[in-house]
Amino acid sequence: MDPSSGFSGLLAFVRTADLGSFVAAGRVLGISASAVGKAVTRLEQELGVRLLQRSTRKLALTEEGRQFHERCRRILDDLEDAKASVAHATAAPRGRLRISVPIVAYHLLLPLLPEFLGRYPEIELDIDFNDRLVDLIEEGVDLAIRSGDLGDSRFVSLPLRPYRLLLCASPDYLARRGEPRHVEDLAAHDGIRFRFPNSRRLQTWPLVPASDKGIADMVLSETAPEPRLRRSLVFNNMEAVRGAALAGLGIACLPDFLARETLREGRLRRVVALHDQPAGRFHAVWPTSRHLSPKVRAFVDFLKERLRDE
Repeated sequence: MDPSSGFSGLLAFVRTADLGSFVAAGRVLGISASAVGKAVTRLEQELGVRLLQRSTRKLALTEEGRQFHERCRRILDDLEDAKASVAHATAAPRGRLRISVPIVAYHLLLPLLPEFLGRYPEIELDIDFNDRLVDLIEEGVDLAIRSGDLGDSRFVSLPLRPYRLLLCASPDYLARRGEPRHVEDLAAHDGIRFRFPNSRRLQTWPLVPASDKGIADMVLSETAPEPRLRRSLVFNNMEAVRGAALAGLGIACLPDFLARETLREGRLRRVVALHDQPAGRFHAVWPTSRHLSPKVRAFVDFLKERLRDE
């Protein structure tokens, strides 16, 4: 690497920000820590802004540095993709693959990762488990897994396997409070509700159709009222919903892949009488404007195989 070139200054900055020190960046780039520091300083002078706060103990990105790092990281990733796709179209997929995944979906995805990495040892996964609605284009994310209504023409979507929503409670809770047999019985029970972090909307429950007792208002739909519960606990994290159910705090609505292990172990039980047909599905999405690089194609094909729409 030529430390005097502008591109090398950008590369030195990105590696320093990624690794947290000039020494580590120099080791990766094959130059001295001093040369890395000088390259970053020249870049700051060219831009007229400080990118790194330096102290005797650590380096930290400034706010301008954080924004610049995100953009530079995308440039380097795109360059890596272009080189991989043009120079070696038939070569093994390689490079860093940035994926955004809802927190709850790690139960679905994590068991598959050893097989994927075994097939593609040159792909480096960078997975952000976060319920925030990430802007794939602005933040340089290669692919996201999302549920619900997508509604954005900027993205291509691949339907993945549907999942079932299950009403569950701990055996201890059901022994203390009794098991509801009809929707109207919920008025005597505590509910553990999930609120979607982005829309702030409460998750709907898969309740059975209304009986002939005039309780049509208890059946959930897009416009129906919330179920009548004695008390509601509301969380914006599905792991917390499951934890509260395991603690015996009430009835919870969980996706099947999150409830499966605890149901098998007997730590949760399904409240079968209240169940209607479930409706839930994940999609893999990626920008329509972005070239589908070998590493993204490999992951998409893997999802088709292992989480295909049945």
